[in-house]
Amino acid sequence: MTPASPPSPPSPASPARQRILDAVAAELRRLARYDDESIVHDAWIRQRYDGGFAASYAPARSAAVRTAWHEAGHAVAALAVGARFSSASIRAGAASSGRVHSIRGGGELGFAIDAAGQIAERLRDWTLPATEEDLRAWLASWRGDGGDARRFRAGIGARFGTDEAAAWRYGVRLLTPLRPQIRELARALLVYPRQLPYEVAAAVAGVSSGAGGGAMRGGHP
Repeated sequence: MTPASPPSPPSPASPARQRILDAVAAELRRLARYDDESIVHDAWIRQRYDGGFAASYAPARSAAVRTAWHEAGHAVAALAVGARFSSASIRAGAASSGRVHSIRGGGELGFAIDAAGQIAERLRDWTLPATEEDLRAWLASWRGDGGDARRFRAGIGARFGTDEAAAWRYGVRLLTPLRPQIRELARALLVYPRQLPYEVAAAVAGVSSGAGGGAMRGGHP
């Protein structure tokens, strides 16, 4: 399913948010010719190395890029299905390498948010499972992932029963047309050395949230 063309994304709601957006946009313009690994802010590299999450700067840089695409996938999926969140970050910690905080809403499409991190990682380098057999084998191996796998399986029942492959393919159809938006948000997460508030992330991605209210879903690592 390809989402309908969204309305214009919201502008940041405060001068502080606008300053963040302006700073991020300026950096993205300045670094437009560079690949993802070349634009990782030193703060994210040092944070991973100093915290013992990477053995050297090179794997720290690669891990930051992978995490940025993963978290951008969660955030863009949330925007696409009308959910909201408070912020997105690629700060590594003991429990996760990054997080989209306090996701609210999504309804019966919440499973697409849960799968979106893994889908986005594979959209980055076009390594999505190529066959039904490959997909089902990968899904059988998907465990943990900060709770994403568990929430995905718990959330697919309303639309897909126990058919995990059909639910995954729905997520792929939803997110593949949004790959440019995922990439732009991932790059914003890489160049900005702190968390991105919801309003800034939505403006950078250019995906507007619908009326996604409802109970808190928790963060997505």
